[in-house]
Amino acid sequence: MTRAIRAVVVSAATMAATTAYGGTDFVSKWRNPDAQPGTFQGKKVVAIFIHKEEALRRGVEETLASELTRRGAQGVPAYTLIPTAELRDEEKAKARITASGAAGVVALRLVGQQSEVSSTPGMGYVGPYYGGFWGGYYGYSWGMVYDTGYVRTDNVFHVETLVYSLEQNKLVWAGQSKTTNPDSADELVKKLVSKVADEMKKQGLIQKAK
Repeated sequence: MTRAIRAVVVSAATMAATTAYGGTDFVSKWRNPDAQPGTFQGKKVVAIFIHKEEALRRGVEETLASELTRRGAQGVPAYTLIPTAELRDEEKAKARITASGAAGVVALRLVGQQSEVSSTPGMGYVGPYYGGFWGGYYGYSWGMVYDTGYVRTDNVFHVETLVYSLEQNKLVWAGQSKTTNPDSADELVKKLVSKVADEMKKQGLIQKAK
């Protein structure tokens, strides 16, 4: 195999090993054992995405607020309460949220993004020698079959989720999620916030009070 042909084959094999959406899952979860039982059912819960990009932040907050509302809370995007100029002022942001009558806050923050590369090496498979067939050529050509292997790159995003009870002034639940190869930012957001909202319901934070 010439160098040129080998380069084409390796390139094609690499392109064929396309990345696939690996889903969103929580890799770690924690619930505060000191928090009192409670629920956000029917109460205002502020959705905050801590990010510098304004348009992205608003989009994530709207999506999360909508998912929380679908599950029984009253989701409120933080940008509707806190002016951009006051976002980093803790006291002013706190005052705005308190004045809204919110019972809780769900905060999301991107804490890491990296590319993970995996590969398998090319292998040589040695077969039997067919010396009497076509002068040995046919046997020789099939005796060394080259497998290029593959190289795969996965894009992985880690997002931190924190759920606060403002009524108790405590962090009641936390988790870190991992999303692999989302097709777009919208897909990442939708899958993530759906997981967050489902987890809150599972933990009894937005279920109906008994």
